[in-house]
Order: sequence, then structure tokens, then C-alpha cells
Amino acid sequence: MSEERRKLPFHKGIYILPNLMTTASLCAGFLGMIMAMDGRFEMSALAILISCVLDGLDGKIARLTRSSSEFGVQYDSLADVVAFGVTPAFLAYNWLLKDFGRLGLMACFLFIACGALRLARFNIQTKVVSKKHFIGLPIPAAGCTLATLVYFAAYLPESIVQTVLPSATLIMVYCLSFLMVSKVRYASFKDYGWFKAHPFGSMITAILLFVLIASEPKLLGFLFLFGYAVFGIFYTFLVLAKKHPKLLREHSELS
Repeated sequence: MSEERRKLPFHKGIYILPNLMTTASLCAGFLGMIMAMDGRFEMSALAILISCVLDGLDGKIARLTRSSSEFGVQYDSLADVVAFGVTPAFLAYNWLLKDFGRLGLMACFLFIACGALRLARFNIQTKVVSKKHFIGLPIPAAGCTLATLVYFAAYLPESIVQTVLPSATLIMVYCLSFLMVSKVRYASFKDYGWFKAHPFGSMITAILLFVLIASEPKLLGFLFLFGYAVFGIFYTFLVLAKKHPKLLREHSELS
């Protein structure tokens, strides 16, 4: 039996460690869904954020250990649909959108569908599109934006939470859904070179950002993610459209 295993092609094996991290991310997303159904919205939001950390780790581990595989890519995408598509939709619906009836229900379904479409498009474009930018808002960023909104709501006056926030959340869910399947470019930070030497000023900036976010994570986490979603729109249509119109057209043809 052991001899037969040795004869199996190496690429057909399954790498345990990165896929185990993906499984942990999927588990966190599932627990977040259960918590949202039970009305524990802050715990559900925390589960989504934990899933995001685990989702980032599985890719890093796969690259560092050279254990990337097509199986891992597909499994990661399926886990992302649950953790950053289904769970945030459950959270938003049970938290604020249930009172909108079918409009809220369809908004949450659209979020899930657009997230799945975003991942499917990413998987077929990953080898032909530049790694510097994502085409469309990444689904982890969209899901974490809704998760951090739960914590951000604690800083808003009660009158706004009761009157304005539900409608604003409904609009946000629709906007995030369309941004995921849009042609808007978002920085991926994959080619930044985190393990390479950079100017001293870059280190100071990174430390300042870390201290700033760590000081008020519940407040600044949402503002950072919301700013990332909005910045991509301005970057695409004001910067890339003027400086790199040819690159923008080529990527649009692939979209």
C-alpha cells in the first residue's frame, strides 16, 4: 500500500496545513452565521473578522511552504463565499434589514450572488490580470465592511441608529454588491514586498497607521474599509483613466 502511495503523482496530493487554515476560516464563518441568527451581532461580526485573518494566513502559508495547489484555490473560494458572502448577509438581514421585507431580503441575496460571481471571475482571471490590482471589490473587504459597521454603530447617536442607519445599511449592501462585480480597480498590495527593504519613512507610516487603528479599532476599522471601497472608485476613474487608459481598456476586455 505504501509503495502505491509513493507512485501517486505529487501534484495530486492535498496539502494539510493551508487547507486546515481554510477550514478554520470556514468554521468561523459558519459560527458567525449561527450567532447572527441568535441575535449576537457583535460576536457574529467578530467571527467574520477572525475568518478574514485566517483567510489571509492560509494563502501566506501556502506561498511560504510552496504548497499552493488548484485544489486549495477552489476550496478557498468556496470557504470565502460562506465566510464573507453568506455570513455578512445573514448578519445584515437579522440586524437591520429584516424590517424592509423583500427589499432587504433581495439586497442580502444580491450580496451573496455578487460575491460568488466575483470569486468565479477572479479564479479565471488570476493568471492573465496584473497582481497589482483587483478587478472589483474583494469579497473579504466587502464582508468585513459590513462586520465592522456593527461596531461602528456604537459610536453613533441612538436617534441615527434607529432612523438613518437601517436605510444607509440597505444602500450600502447594494453598493458593495455592485462594486464586487464592477470593473473598479483596487490595490492588492501583493507586489508591495513586505519582506523587502523600504525607505525609513515607510516604516514610520506603517507604525503610525498601526497605532492609530489599534487605539480605536471599532471606530477606525470601518472607516478604513469604507475608505478603501470608495478610494478604488476615484483611483480607477481619476488616476488610471488619465495615466493608464490603455491598461484600463485591456483589463476591461478581460472583465
